[in-house]
Amino acid sequence: MANFLAKAFGYDAQKSTVRTEIVAGITTFLTMAYILAVNPSIFSALDMPGGAVFTATALAAIVGTLVMALFAKKPFALAPGMGLNAFFVFTVCLGMGHSWQFALTAVFLEGLLFIILTLTKIRSLILNAIPLSLKHAIGAGIGLFIAFIGLQGAGIIVDNSATLVGLGKLTQGTALLAIIGLVITGALVILKVKGGILLGILATTLIGLLIKDPTTGAAITHFSGIVSAPQSIGPIFFKFEWGSILSWDMLAVVFTFLFIDMFDTMGTVIGVSQKAGMVDEKGNVKDIDKMFLADSIATVCGACFGTSTTTTYVESASGVGAGGRSGLTAFTTAMCFVLALLFSPLFLAIPGAATAPALVVVGVMMMTPIVKIDWEDFTESIPAFITVLLMPVAYSISDGILLGVISYVLLNACSGKFKKISVTMWILAALFICKYIFI
Repeated sequence: MANFLAKAFGYDAQKSTVRTEIVAGITTFLTMAYILAVNPSIFSALDMPGGAVFTATALAAIVGTLVMALFAKKPFALAPGMGLNAFFVFTVCLGMGHSWQFALTAVFLEGLLFIILTLTKIRSLILNAIPLSLKHAIGAGIGLFIAFIGLQGAGIIVDNSATLVGLGKLTQGTALLAIIGLVITGALVILKVKGGILLGILATTLIGLLIKDPTTGAAITHFSGIVSAPQSIGPIFFKFEWGSILSWDMLAVVFTFLFIDMFDTMGTVIGVSQKAGMVDEKGNVKDIDKMFLADSIATVCGACFGTSTTTTYVESASGVGAGGRSGLTAFTTAMCFVLALLFSPLFLAIPGAATAPALVVVGVMMMTPIVKIDWEDFTESIPAFITVLLMPVAYSISDGILLGVISYVLLNACSGKFKKISVTMWILAALFICKYIFI
């Protein structure tokens, strides 16, 4: 059995156990399952059938995560990306006035470009050109980012008209439940309980049956059923608008998708790989081309199914934090998405307040690379700090990376340290500046 698992998923019995990998996969799924509810909700603004979008979302996650599990053999999960789905709906369709078929075509073309960039090793060239200090900063920045996502989803952090963000009401509703869950999950992790993060999610979900949402008066955790048959993706399957592929709007949209997706994925892969110990002494990620190819294939398939760009999920860090180290973790996550097609009401009953503590705890785990940054060398520390800060503040992994690279090149150039700047970094900085000016 061990030999089969090693060949199929890259499983190493010296680094993990089958139980740990399975628990890690379930943990990853539970922290990202919200996309099954959120994606159809976002696409409803375009009058796309919610049931079809739900099925397409699950299928894109299944295909992408299986390719990651069986081909790349890494513990990362994929699904239609947050932010990219909002850009699809609110900018391309509602803002620019294009049809959802136009936007799906742009996603499809972006995926094909990603495959080309991966096969020609341009993506890995870009990744390897990023300085080690920025790679450490990316890992720490993602830790803050996913913790912020968790706190926001639980209502601990809320919108504030005066200060943009502020504290919610911590003594009631989802915020209270998340705080209770954080104490439970934190204690389980501190006590080194096997599967502590997953147990924390499940325990918090059950406690949610006893705590009411003050706005509705109902329990935060509530079940609307158990079994639900998946709906057909026929109305949105392979619905492309080929007549617009040579337009300037299509070019702009494709390259915007390309930039956001490329550096979101790049940041996630760097940050989570550091936590999993899958990097060398220079911070380069092992088998990066296979991971990028899995991500590219998932985007193409997702567009065919009828959903927005499929990308590697930052919530994969929760599975890595739970001990996942091989493709068996990703395979388990994919199987959970298969079950979600049949038992969607059961999985969707898990509230954001139950997964928030897991994201906060994993955020703590992801902060460890920050100590490896030379904070006394300001040509390294200022760009690193910009990278870490902007990921949660700008709510964007890609913007944190892009502005970190730009600041690294400009600060080192102004300091006369030209030898530290590779040709690739000069080219990247120029492209990123153009991106902010023209896109």
